[in-house]
Amino acid sequence: MKDVASAAGVALKTVSRVVNDEPGVHPATAARVREAIDRLGYSRNESARVLRAGRTSTVGLVIEDLADPFYSALGRAVEDVVIGEGCLLLSASSSEDPARERELVRTFCARRVDGLIMVPAGHDHSYLRQELEAGTPAVFADRPPEPGLDVDTVLCDNAGGAELATRHLLAHGHRRIAFLGDDPSIFTAARRLHGYRSAMGHLYDERLVAMRTPTPGSVRADLERMLLLDRPPTALFTGNGRVTVTALRALEGRRMALAGFDDFELADLLAPGVTVVAQDPAGMGRIAAELLFRRLSGDDAPSRHVTLPVRLIPRGSGELPP
Repeated sequence: MKDVASAAGVALKTVSRVVNDEPGVHPATAARVREAIDRLGYSRNESARVLRAGRTSTVGLVIEDLADPFYSALGRAVEDVVIGEGCLLLSASSSEDPARERELVRTFCARRVDGLIMVPAGHDHSYLRQELEAGTPAVFADRPPEPGLDVDTVLCDNAGGAELATRHLLAHGHRRIAFLGDDPSIFTAARRLHGYRSAMGHLYDERLVAMRTPTPGSVRADLERMLLLDRPPTALFTGNGRVTVTALRALEGRRMALAGFDDFELADLLAPGVTVVAQDPAGMGRIAAELLFRRLSGDDAPSRHVTLPVRLIPRGSGELPP
């Protein structure tokens, strides 16, 4: 900064004001300072700025899997808001492991991130209370925190979306509708099972439900078991995008009506196109980040709980007759 001040013929404080976008500098003087900054290749010392301001201008994001298309869209939307606020986003995957989630959050907090956005893997978030009490805000997305943890939350209508998809299959004449879901300990999986059961009513048959971490082998085995029943399913509802894609491969061209929760790339190019209940991961990420920056700006209103709507996209697979 001393070199810039000397080159521009101004005081050190003037350079500081220009660098920090503070008022009180004549436009011609500011232009002279910026020209000197460009010519000398000056960049400000972020560590020193952090020490003065007491904030790091960083946000920590912990999600299930950065490579998953749903969470990639959520993370990118968070990043856009964070960068727009002049901050930097630090992202990491919990891999659905509560211990890893806890370690990542503690690492981010040790690096003094200004705030956290989390898609929780576990149900015990007592380790967060100390950070929240110390003034580090957190927002939960896609899944809620443990009861009693008072933080902003952004979810989608999981039960309503599952009920919508199942009723769509019922409306097209199906009565034997199978459901392949994820691990039932996951909030979203449990809520989607609830929506499916609500729609099925007295038609619900436990033998047509499989809830576990999906793998190609497990999905194929579950479908084969169901198709060997005395009254096999004529339709299938899948609980997330990964299950849908895995089920399509396992069906190997077998004609069966199908509706899936979550849209996915190329779903409209298959024959028939895949009917889905689409949520808005980008909207979820954007709203979560906006809520976080409201807290960082001093908003101390009661915690907000936002539930985003979903929409049914009929493309052909969910409209096949029994």
